[in-house]
Amino acid sequence: MVDSRVDFVIVGVPAERKPGENRVALTPDGARELTTHGHRVLVEIGAGSGSAIADDDFAAAGAEIVTTTEAWSADLVLKVKEPQREEFGLLRGDQVLFTFLHLAAYPGVADALLEAGTTAIGYETVRAASGALPLLAPMSEVAGRLAPQIGAHYLERGNGGRGVLLGGAPGVRPGRVVVIGAGTVGTNAAWIAQGMEAEVILIDRDLDRLRVVDQIHRGRIMTLASSHAVVERSMRDADLVIGAVLVPGGRAPVVATEEMVRGMVPGSVIVDVAVDQGGCIETTVETTHEHPVVVRHGVLHYGVGNIPAAVPHTSTYALTNATFPYALTVADSGVRAAVQSDPALAGGVVCASGHLTNAAVAEALGRDAVAPLDALALGSR
Repeated sequence: MVDSRVDFVIVGVPAERKPGENRVALTPDGARELTTHGHRVLVEIGAGSGSAIADDDFAAAGAEIVTTTEAWSADLVLKVKEPQREEFGLLRGDQVLFTFLHLAAYPGVADALLEAGTTAIGYETVRAASGALPLLAPMSEVAGRLAPQIGAHYLERGNGGRGVLLGGAPGVRPGRVVVIGAGTVGTNAAWIAQGMEAEVILIDRDLDRLRVVDQIHRGRIMTLASSHAVVERSMRDADLVIGAVLVPGGRAPVVATEEMVRGMVPGSVIVDVAVDQGGCIETTVETTHEHPVVVRHGVLHYGVGNIPAAVPHTSTYALTNATFPYALTVADSGVRAAVQSDPALAGGVVCASGHLTNAAVAEALGRDAVAPLDALALGSR
């Protein structure tokens, strides 16, 4: 385990195995920085190809191009998405894994990490003192900005929708977009949708968030305080509903019920961005980029769990801009020292030495949690 400062650390970057996932957890610039700090970087063959980053670019930056097993043999493994079932056997107790985990939605991944004793840090649970989620934010921004674009695509008749142009036309009412949740995803989705000249409604319980949106957009985005009745009425007339509700580390609450979906106009579209946290719309099921849409009650449901992978070049650079400083700190200082010096990173540790260490994740999974440093101390004995 990377638990104390050593002369160098081996950093592994496996290729992603999740269907449709084309991002990579490190850029050549990141590899160069790590090697400059004296660390050894192992990048799996083709790991960056989906993001238009060639093996030669990594090699020129000082990384070694290796096999899957060699990339996973590292002390610190950097990934984008949670380990897939075929990767469970590569998890180890003397290893730190740094990636998106979303264990509330993937309890089987939690079981595999706990059984292996791996120290795992979830991008989505690194939380600043202000409450901000600095590693989740860039992907939330990308997903939010993509959601109206995705919805507009599936509203086209040839793609299964009811044939609505979000921006309308002279003399024709624009499409109505309802965004549930005014966090990073929701505000970005609402912003792009209003830029497409749709009629936009943004719903949230936090009036301060709605107040900020109203001040910035000056009424161009309609803001409504959330309630069961408000969500139900808004969805009834919506062409596109975007689910954007987040509970850091926990399962997303169901805000839109199956009965609400049943009341929507046939051929309308739902994009549930919260699907990787279980979804905030009751009828959502997780889908893939290869088969992104299912139809429930005549409504198209887009439930892809890794939406930013649709634009992997942009997403890779946006993600690694945020994650790399933390990864470098763990490599330079060791995970225990890094956690001791940075409370935000401490919140990111979701499991270590066979124990869950994040309270929200543990509650979502119905298990007990121990303090991160206590669990890390067990692993160093």
